[in-house]
Amino acid sequence: MSLNTRIAAVVALAAAIIGSAAFYYTQNRQTDRFAPCRTASVAGGSQIGGPFSLIDETGNRVTDKDVIDGLTLIYFGYTFCPDICPADNGRNADAVKILEQEGIMVKPVFISIDPARDTPEVLAEFTDYLHPRMLGLTGTPEEVAAASRAYKTFYQKEDTDDEEFYLVNHSTSTYLMAPDYGLLQFFPRTTTAQEMADAVACYAEKM
Repeated sequence: MSLNTRIAAVVALAAAIIGSAAFYYTQNRQTDRFAPCRTASVAGGSQIGGPFSLIDETGNRVTDKDVIDGLTLIYFGYTFCPDICPADNGRNADAVKILEQEGIMVKPVFISIDPARDTPEVLAEFTDYLHPRMLGLTGTPEEVAAASRAYKTFYQKEDTDDEEFYLVNHSTSTYLMAPDYGLLQFFPRTTTAQEMADAVACYAEKM
């Protein structure tokens, strides 16, 4: 096979792959009822989320089915976090308040990755300050780890002998979940409360 023929074959193959990808993307957009709402693709979206069993801030055991009973914003963090967690959860609470004014009820959820310090009582104080409907969840270290794995989140306690004032490194995305649909979208820290509210409102309209 000559060089020109090989080049032509490679070009033709690349065009076929690009064409197939474009067709697949177009078809997905046409069959995805939430396509107009998505501001970003969610890699592995169908694999994010899943069953969990945790303790809520009132001391009751709950599962993912109990918690995600409507549009739900889920964030993994801890109450002793000095700045990021209060800011992110405050943003989530502000988005929920904006949506409430539009008649859209969304549940904000805060799952602790620090069960040693975040008792149900500590979580209740933290969440009640941010929003009266924000739900705090904790559990055993094993139960928290299982929930984190289901949502593909990361957390790691800093290497220290101080068992009282340690920090925990963790991922900071907020997940928009819905029963029957699972993960709809995740929001990075750079998303504003208004941007989040606008996106969630779009999903609510399409449901």
